[in-house]
Amino acid sequence: MIASAAALSSVSIAHAEGAYVGAGVTASRYKFDVPNTSSGSDDSGVKAAGKLFAGYEFDKTWGVEGGYADFGSKDYNFVRNGVNGHIDSKSHGYYVAGKATMPVNEQVGVFGKLGVARNSDSIHGTGAAAGVADGDNKTGLYASVGAQYAINKNVSLTAEVERFGKSAAYGHKSTGVSFGAKYNF
Repeated sequence: MIASAAALSSVSIAHAEGAYVGAGVTASRYKFDVPNTSSGSDDSGVKAAGKLFAGYEFDKTWGVEGGYADFGSKDYNFVRNGVNGHIDSKSHGYYVAGKATMPVNEQVGVFGKLGVARNSDSIHGTGAAAGVADGDNKTGLYASVGAQYAINKNVSLTAEVERFGKSAAYGHKSTGVSFGAKYNF
C-alpha cells in the first residue's frame, strides 16, 4: 500500500492537476509568394519569437489551454519588371484548445491539443509592392502534439509541434515548433 501511494504521488508530480502558466519560444517557417519577381534576398526561412500560455488540468488526462504566439516579423526584398520592391509582415495568433495527456512515466507525459486559433497578419509594401497593405485575420483549426518533462511538482519543460490554422497569403506558415516551460500552481 505504501508503494502504491508513492507511485501515485510520483505520477502527480509529472502530471499535476490545477492551473498553470507558461512561456516559450516558437519557430515558424515562412515563405513569401510574390509572382513574377526576381530577388536578391531569400523569400523563405524560419523565424523565432515568443509564446505565452495558461491552462487548467482537470485531472492527469484532461485539461484546457489558451495562449498567444508571436510569429515575429519578416521582410522580403525583390525586383519586379526592373522595379525594386519591399514587403514586410508581422504575424501573431491566439488559441484555445482541449488538452489530453498520457503519462509515460513519473516525469514524462505526451499530449495532444485540439481547438481553434485566430491568426492576425499585417503586410505592408513599398516600391513595386506599393499599395500592398493588408491586414488579414483568419480563424481555423488549432492542433498540437508534444511532450512534457517534469523537473519537479511545479515546473515542467515542454516541446511541441503546433498548427495554427490559416494565415495570410504572403507571409507566415502556420505550423511551428515551440519549446517552453510551465509552472503549475
